[in-house]
Amino acid sequence: MEKIQTKKLCAAGILCAVAVVGSLFSVPVFGSKCAPVQHMVNILCAVTLGPWYGVCVAFGASLIRNILGLGSLMAFPGSMFGALLCGIAYWKTRNIPATLIAEVFGTAVIGGLCAYPVAIFLMGQSAAELAVYAYVVPFLVSTAGGAILSAVLIGALERTGALRMFQDMQA
Repeated sequence: MEKIQTKKLCAAGILCAVAVVGSLFSVPVFGSKCAPVQHMVNILCAVTLGPWYGVCVAFGASLIRNILGLGSLMAFPGSMFGALLCGIAYWKTRNIPATLIAEVFGTAVIGGLCAYPVAIFLMGQSAAELAVYAYVVPFLVSTAGGAILSAVLIGALERTGALRMFQDMQA
């Protein structure tokens, strides 16, 4: 049991590092830094490690990105809700398309709406200047890109058998 937990923790650390380094490849969309690699990592965590590791990786990557000046406070709602929803979706269904949709919905809709109070209360933006749905579109662009990246990567891992091997190693 301890060996499995150590392997999962190491895999989570590697995926967190991939998300942080991947944030160097971000695209600005309507005042938000869109980092599709973070969403790819969320889905990989969901498929290989489970929902709670996914949320922890998303939080850790967001924290490190903020400390290093590579992200904004929007990284927290923009990654954690998607990680939780796609992790739960995969845990309950074992269905990759459902997992991809859950990541997109969790990040774009729930994360986008939860970013509104973060922007107002923590970042000092005026409520009059900011619509409630202002972060939904940028988050949608970012998470859709990450979902496409992860679909391609997971498909390749499935074809080679590496995904099953990695999942079996973790169980």
